[in-house]
Amino acid sequence: MNACLWWMDRDPLAQRDASHLAWTTSNRVALELATFSLRDFSREEDGTPALICAPYALHRALIADFARNHSVVEALQRGGVDRLFLTDWRSASSDMRYLAIDNYLADLNVAIDEIGPPLDLIGLCQGGWMSLLYATRFPEKVRRLVLVGAPVDVSVESELSDMVARAATGAFEAVVTSGGGLARGADLIGLWRSNPDMEIALQRSLGDDADAQGLRERFARWHADTLDLPGEFYLETVEKIFRENRLANGRFVALGRELRLARLTAPVFLLAGSSDEIVPQAQALATASLLGTPPALIAREIVESTHLGLFMGARTLSTAWPRIAKWLSSEELAKMAPRAASA
Repeated sequence: MNACLWWMDRDPLAQRDASHLAWTTSNRVALELATFSLRDFSREEDGTPALICAPYALHRALIADFARNHSVVEALQRGGVDRLFLTDWRSASSDMRYLAIDNYLADLNVAIDEIGPPLDLIGLCQGGWMSLLYATRFPEKVRRLVLVGAPVDVSVESELSDMVARAATGAFEAVVTSGGGLARGADLIGLWRSNPDMEIALQRSLGDDADAQGLRERFARWHADTLDLPGEFYLETVEKIFRENRLANGRFVALGRELRLARLTAPVFLLAGSSDEIVPQAQALATASLLGTPPALIAREIVESTHLGLFMGARTLSTAWPRIAKWLSSEELAKMAPRAASA
C-alpha cells in the first residue's frame, strides 16, 4: 500500500474535516443529519441492510474503514454483506452543546427508517451501547445485533469504569465548562496519552503490513483528529452509563421509555478481545446475561486482540469478522429465531 494514497499535506482544515482523510472503501453520503452523515457502502440494492454504528467518543468513524486489510467495512463486504451503511458522526459545534443521547437516538432512528428496517445493527465500542439502546427502544427495527468491545455493564471492572470512578467530583463538569459547553476532543484525548500500552496496542493492530510506516503515519493523523462532543451528551454518558450503570440496571430512559434489556430477544453476537485494555473480555461478554435473547441465539467469541485490534487488526478482520458476516446471513439462525420468540 502506498502511503501517498492516504495522506494530504497537513493544514488547519484537516483537523476538522474528515474528508481530508480519504476513505478506504468507495461510498457516498446517503443522508445528512444534524448529528452525523449516513455513509452508504452498498454494492447491491437488494438484501438485508446492515448499519455500522461507529463509536462517538474521541475519534472519527474512519476507525471502521481505516486501510486495506484493516477495515471492518472491507471485511464485511468480503463476507457477503452487500448493503452496508455507517454512522459518520459530526464533531459538535457550539450550537450543539445541549444535544443529549435522545437527540442522537432520534437521528439514528431517522437514518434507519431511511435505510429501511428491519436491519442488522453492528455497534463498535461506544457505538455498541448506543446500538443496544436503540435495539431495546425499537426492537421491531433490528433483526440481528453485533456488539464489538462494547462497555455495557460497568459494574464489571474496566479501565473506562475505573477512570470514571477515580475522577474527582466535578472533574467532568469542569471539562465541559472549560470547553464552552463542549467536551473538547483535544482535552479528552489527554486522559489517554499517558497510556503505556498504546504503542503495543497499535503494533499488534497493524501487525507486519508491508507498509507499516505508512499505516502508522495514517494512524497518527487519525488519532490526532479528534471529535468534540456536546457537553450534555458527554455528561449524560458519564452519569447514566458509567456512574449509575442505568443501562445494565434497567433504569435508562430513552425517548420517553424505560429500557429493560431483558425484553430484547433479537439474536446477538458478542466479540471481545483477550488483551482489550479498554473493555476487557469479562465486561464485553457480561452483556449476554442481561438480555432476554435465548442462549441459542447468542454467539460469543474471544479473539487474541487489543481494543483497537478488534476494528483495525488484520488478524481479527481476517478471522472473526468473516464469521460475523456468516452469522449475519445464517439461514439456520433465521429458522431458530421464530421458534425462540414463540417459546
